[in-house]
Amino acid sequence: MRTMMVPLLLAACGDLNQVGRAPAFSPMQGSYEHNAMYSTLPESTDNRGPTEQSSLWTSQRSSLLGDHRAGKRGDILTVVVEIDDQAQISDSTGRNRSGSERMGMPSLFGIPQRLDAVLPTGASSADLVSTSSSSTFTGNGSVARKEKVTLRLAATVVEELPNGVLRIEGQQEVRVNNELRNLLVSGYVRPDDISRQNEITYDKIADAQISYGGRGQLTDFQQPRYGQQVIDQIVPF
Repeated sequence: MRTMMVPLLLAACGDLNQVGRAPAFSPMQGSYEHNAMYSTLPESTDNRGPTEQSSLWTSQRSSLLGDHRAGKRGDILTVVVEIDDQAQISDSTGRNRSGSERMGMPSLFGIPQRLDAVLPTGASSADLVSTSSSSTFTGNGSVARKEKVTLRLAATVVEELPNGVLRIEGQQEVRVNNELRNLLVSGYVRPDDISRQNEITYDKIADAQISYGGRGQLTDFQQPRYGQQVIDQIVPF
């Protein structure tokens, strides 16, 4: 028991350095967004001719009427998350089964008659074996769920796939006092689904992964202690 408590105490000491401190932001260096932005070269404008420079409409993204939607690695777009789902499921199952079996030997070379003579009073070999069984099963289940989330955040195009689909990732962190709210979004989008306002809704993101959570003193207070979590895993009762 003593050897078991030592690793638990060491694991619990890992968060002691956060006592009295607000949760730190996640580092930007090394992320997919950071690498995508720093590895993208700015668009060159040296190839514009005199006529194109004097025109209000050019093919460059810097033009007033140009297409400013995200389309290449390192571009930024806005992801709109508006989830208002409600599901209700109710199942009911019932089963009833009964069976009865009887077996006897009324006449078998006269053996039953001779056997009846030596059996106790009231006993007979007419029904040597008689069995009966019955079973009943009833199951009920119901699920009711309602979710509503409304969020907006900026995401970065981190990869251009060979078929033209863009892989995006976005992260947003807001710290209020000692509580940090963290929002993560990732998935695959088609350039054609991005609106003229450079926005895309969550229902048009393939393989979308949306995470809304946080960390801090209040979040830690709502979680069971390390010892209770370990006991819940190892106790078989």
